[in-house]
Amino acid sequence: MKKRRGEATANHFQSKILEYIYILIGSAIIAIAFNAFLLPNEVASGGVSGISTIFHGLFGWKPAYVQWAFNIPLFIAGLIFLGFQFGVKTLVGTIFLPFVVFLTEHMKPWTNDPLLGALFGGVGVGLGLGIVFRGKASTGGTDLAAQIIHKFTGLTLGTCVVIIDGLVVLSAAIVFDIEKALYALIGLFVTSKTIDLVQLGISRSKTALIITDKQQEIREGILHKIDRGVTKLSAYGGFTENEKPVLMCVVDQTEFIKLKQLVKSLDPTAFVIVMDAFEVLGEGFKKN
Repeated sequence: MKKRRGEATANHFQSKILEYIYILIGSAIIAIAFNAFLLPNEVASGGVSGISTIFHGLFGWKPAYVQWAFNIPLFIAGLIFLGFQFGVKTLVGTIFLPFVVFLTEHMKPWTNDPLLGALFGGVGVGLGLGIVFRGKASTGGTDLAAQIIHKFTGLTLGTCVVIIDGLVVLSAAIVFDIEKALYALIGLFVTSKTIDLVQLGISRSKTALIITDKQQEIREGILHKIDRGVTKLSAYGGFTENEKPVLMCVVDQTEFIKLKQLVKSLDPTAFVIVMDAFEVLGEGFKKN
């Protein structure tokens, strides 16, 4: 029993260390993407980094100082209004990201094309944020501001984030020009898609929902010819109100054509819905 407890404690400690490594690596990637792509091309794609880009353009202030000036008070406000659920890890991201921005402020831009800056800056920020989120933390900043507004206004969290980032982009349009604001919107879009990619991965599996009158034959075909499991869901027709069970099957991307051909050969009139499946855990797929 003591040995098991010791192993559990060691695993928990290793997991915590790994989370902090994620935060440091992710924050460093964001900072480098900021100095290499976003700042030199004046792409203020939301958040505190976008605000620091605007202040740099207006007054020449160092972005790292501006980010600290916003991040630390926002973190304190988060602790006051939202509680201590953010913890030390978010504080690490809040302080470390501007620190890396400060260390890399003299690096040469990797491109002077605003479009390339928005695209690759968005990828870099999204990659970094996705890694930080895997560490179960955040880099603070306007995310905390959005949560505070959400708590006191009742607006959805997504709406609050859009409002804050929208104001940053609008400010960029006023300070720089409309074209730079459009580049910032491109950067925001690429960032959100990259975060999803890091969090969910590239879909290599498909979920098929099959509505058929020959469910027994198709079920046996999936089990024996494709060697995949199948789940029978209870359902009723919306028009007829007759019971119409639905077969659900998850297959690897390489097996999907085989599944489609199987269903078509057994019941050409079958109704099939296919969706991407992410993070499939269990037998035959990724281990838990």
